[in-house]
Amino acid sequence: MAWRYFQVELGRARAAQAELAAFLRRTDGPLAVWAPVLGFASNTALVLLPPDHRTDVLGAPGVVGGGAHDLEPTLRPTAAEPPPAGGIYVHNWFTVDAEGADEFVRLSGEAWPDFETRFEARIYGLFLAAESEADLAAGQRRLLLMTRYRDLGEWQKSRDPTTDAWATFLRRRELTRVSLARACALIP
Repeated sequence: MAWRYFQVELGRARAAQAELAAFLRRTDGPLAVWAPVLGFASNTALVLLPPDHRTDVLGAPGVVGGGAHDLEPTLRPTAAEPPPAGGIYVHNWFTVDAEGADEFVRLSGEAWPDFETRFEARIYGLFLAAESEADLAAGQRRLLLMTRYRDLGEWQKSRDPTTDAWATFLRRRELTRVSLARACALIP
C-alpha cells in the first residue's frame, strides 16, 4: 500500500498549521505534520499518512489548495513509525533517470552509515513516488528524502566534501536531473 504525502496551502489563520495538525490527529491520524522553515511558502503544511489511512487532508478545515503524492518506502522507513520530534527536517525531492532509480537508492543506503555517524542527522525515509504520466513521458522517477538534522547549522556542517558519504553522494548526483531541498519543522 502506498503512503500519502500532501503539500497543502492554508488560509490566513495565524495558527493554521497547528490547527490542521490538531484536526488531523482527531481523525485516523497522520504520521506527521510539518510547518515550513525555509524554502516553502509560509502558509504551507506538509502531511505524511501511512498506508491504509485515507484521511481527507485536502478537505480539512483551513486547507485552500494543494496536492498529494503516493509514495513507496525504499530502504527506510521499514515500519509506519512517526518521525522523531525535534530538530529540523529537510524534504529533498530528487528527479532521476528512470533506469537510475535503483542505483540512486543503493548509493543512498551505502552513504547513510558514514553520514549518520559523522553528523547529528538521521534519515527518516527515502520514498519512491508513483510514476505520473509526465514521469513516464520524460523517462524519469521522483524520490523524496526526509532527513532530520539537529538544526540548520548541522545541515550546513553536513555539506563536508571530505567525508566518505559525500563521495558517495557525488556519485548519486550523477544520476540526478533535479534536486529541490527545503526545510520544515515537525509540529508536536
